[in-house]
Amino acid sequence: MEDKELIEKLSNDESRNFGFNQLVRKYQERIYWHVRKMVIDHEDTNDLVQDIFVKVYKNLSKFRQDAQLFTWIYRIATNECLNFLSKKRKRFFLPIGDVEGELNRKLDSSPHIDGEVVQIKLQKALLKLPDKQRLVFNMKYFDDMKYDEISTITDTSVGALKASYHHAVKKIEEYLKDD
Repeated sequence: MEDKELIEKLSNDESRNFGFNQLVRKYQERIYWHVRKMVIDHEDTNDLVQDIFVKVYKNLSKFRQDAQLFTWIYRIATNECLNFLSKKRKRFFLPIGDVEGELNRKLDSSPHIDGEVVQIKLQKALLKLPDKQRLVFNMKYFDDMKYDEISTITDTSVGALKASYHHAVKKIEEYLKDD
């Protein structure tokens, strides 16, 4: 179902639930993997994805249609990821290195993560990045998004995004070279 048709269904009280089910079906997997690359843990990801779609449903009336539906949902997901990681640090009074260590352990022990050694090394390198740099790298490298799209989602200038991506790539290369 195209976004235009989804928006029509979501705008109508009689078809809102059907439209929302279609929206979840259409975007759930993409949002899951976007969140998963940031929070690593499968259970945390599932909880966050559920929270994200609840937030989307509750805020449908605020969707102004001046952006694509996907962009709006991605922005909500991105903000929820960053808030989750920030709360996790504050809740456990963990410095960034400890959160990185915890996520590294989850990468090593999770039955939900299967990958080649190179892929796991890349994921560990990504955990060394600040959250926003990791987010930009994930969106550009893995999701193959254009800087304009990322700019809309993150409300950051294209120039700043290019700089973040460049710094992220350099840090990853350095980590992989040292490892």
